[in-house]
Amino acid sequence: MDSFEWNKIIGAVLGTAIFIFVIRLVAENVYETEKPAKPGYTVEGVTEETAGGGAPVEETVPDWGTVLAKADVAHGKTVSAKCEQCHDLTAAKVNKIGPALYNVVGRPRATVPGFSYSSAMQSNHEPWTYTLLFKYLKSPATMVPGTKMTFAGLSRAEDRIDLIAFLRSNSDNPVAIPPPAPPAAPAASDKTAAPAANEKAATPGDQAAAPAGKAADKNAVADKTAPADKAAPAASKATATTGEKSAPADKVAPAATATKPAPGVTPKGQ
Repeated sequence: MDSFEWNKIIGAVLGTAIFIFVIRLVAENVYETEKPAKPGYTVEGVTEETAGGGAPVEETVPDWGTVLAKADVAHGKTVSAKCEQCHDLTAAKVNKIGPALYNVVGRPRATVPGFSYSSAMQSNHEPWTYTLLFKYLKSPATMVPGTKMTFAGLSRAEDRIDLIAFLRSNSDNPVAIPPPAPPAAPAASDKTAAPAANEKAATPGDQAAAPAGKAADKNAVADKTAPADKAAPAASKATATTGEKSAPADKVAPAATATKPAPGVTPKGQ
């Protein structure tokens, strides 16, 4: 085989490699896969962090007397298809990878005959209430660490409510729906709270103003009294001065009456 044949073989191999590389780049751009919002399974010991980096926010438990009455049971049956991969939902109550879920609402935990539960699930036999199922279906591994159930959970509360409504109906004797919770007491209006706040705010001001007014009155009396006190010394000084001036006059008068005649002069009338 001459060199021309070898060149054709090498060129064909290089051309094929380049063609495959180009096709791969085009396929990645055209059929780009999006990252799932939640992984398909939960790794034990790893907790999901919130957006703010703080502790997870506790989810509000719905009012079962209100939400179950208007829940979409048909949609709940559709959601239950995810459960049927590991559980039997029929009245046959066949255990599969997971225990049978017929009559599960209200049934004590880890009590299905013939199924081998994990020690974590067997540690508690409280009944599967609506609230307990609501929390468990969100994240089984979070509520019962060490459970054999690898299902990641249902993040949407509406899906869980509809699924629970379907599981309730999937029973020989469905558990009763509790009455709706009474409405919360209305909060005080802003208009009512504002005058009260103003009154409370004004009280310390009034109390502070009263001592200030009393102090002002005392200062005013002191100011009026001070000139009078100052005037008294002035009057005493004036009296003292007058007395000092009049005293010499008294002394002069006797001197004038006791004038002696000059020698050799006979006073008249003698």
